[in-house]
Amino acid sequence: MRKLIANEWMSLDGVVQAPSYADEDMTGGFAHGGWHARYFDDRSMDWVIDSVTGAGGFLLGRGTYELFAAHWPNAPEDQQVLAKPLNALPKYVASTTLSEPLAWEHSTLLRGDLVGAVRALKAQQGLDLHVIGSPGLVQSLLVHGLIDELQLMIDPLTLGGGKRLFQDDGQLRKFQLITTETTTTGAHLATYAPLRGQ
Repeated sequence: MRKLIANEWMSLDGVVQAPSYADEDMTGGFAHGGWHARYFDDRSMDWVIDSVTGAGGFLLGRGTYELFAAHWPNAPEDQQVLAKPLNALPKYVASTTLSEPLAWEHSTLLRGDLVGAVRALKAQQGLDLHVIGSPGLVQSLLVHGLIDELQLMIDPLTLGGGKRLFQDDGQLRKFQLITTETTTTGAHLATYAPLRGQ
């Protein structure tokens, strides 16, 4: 059985909305798009590359899939270290609004029971699956106990609002810190595992 690992860029107040571009996701009047880029350094870039190149495939929500499908198939030469695995590896897309065939090569739409489909993917042999971004999907997978690790890059800023990784659902969830390190920009690279049944 392989792990399902969620990869997120997050502010100190838990916001994961629109980390990369100013107009990436302006829903809810979010005005801080592109907040994450200034916190990259060589170590955090290596951390991202290791995660993507070490994956056996990717599980994506609709929004992240559409952003990625528009960019990575035509990524410039200096981004090919990420583009090659993202383009070549299997991508499983959780969406109730998209229809097949999906335009991005090696992409499959997960239909019907999402929980059952993800359990079946995890039961396969192979390298671990990674969820990138897709905060709504990650929230759902956490509720159903399907996330095995959270790999977070936590940036030293607060955004005061926006889509957060963790829901205000009144549920107590405990995690174990597996690894942590601080980058030259003051961001933390932290891996957590949910503690089941505690």
